[in-house]
Amino acid sequence: MNTKENLMTRSGSVCELCGSADGLDIYTAPPFEESADRSILTCVTCRGQLMGDQPMDPNHWRCLNNSMWSTEPAVQIVAWRVLNGLRHEGWPQDLLDMLYLEDDVLAAAKSGMADADSDEEKVVHKDSNGTVLNEGDTVVLIKDLDVKGAGFTAKRGTAVRGIRLVENNAGQIEGRVNGQHIVILTQFVKKST
Repeated sequence: MNTKENLMTRSGSVCELCGSADGLDIYTAPPFEESADRSILTCVTCRGQLMGDQPMDPNHWRCLNNSMWSTEPAVQIVAWRVLNGLRHEGWPQDLLDMLYLEDDVLAAAKSGMADADSDEEKVVHKDSNGTVLNEGDTVVLIKDLDVKGAGFTAKRGTAVRGIRLVENNAGQIEGRVNGQHIVILTQFVKKST
């Protein structure tokens, strides 16, 4: 049997990502060579978006909620890559948090994505003056801020010690003001020296 016949048998003649039977063909995730254990059977829609011939439609990829649980490493690799690429949508990050991949499968998934680990490193939090903020820094509020739901105003000049950086959002930090844990926009703070 050739690779496509093996994949048709393995998948039950449907797309291994969304379950469609339209225009089935082999998709091999870069940088791998075509083989039954490194390729998956995909429909025309999934393959077109994976190859960049069509724009990514985040709603189409909600199908990964089911297919990410496949026992096939090749399906897991593609699902992880797609979810990782769409994680700014919100819901894909929730799925990524649930998804468990064996170490070798996760390494293979990351190997085809040059920026899989560096995305988080690219998120740089800066204060209103452009100074880079780090976890644990102390900042000072540069304007009065109404704290919604807490019933008080955080006054200009208030020091916020031991800030936490909001992951994947360079415009937000977290800290305590008047005993309340709040999210603060970085445009309203200045790093304290």
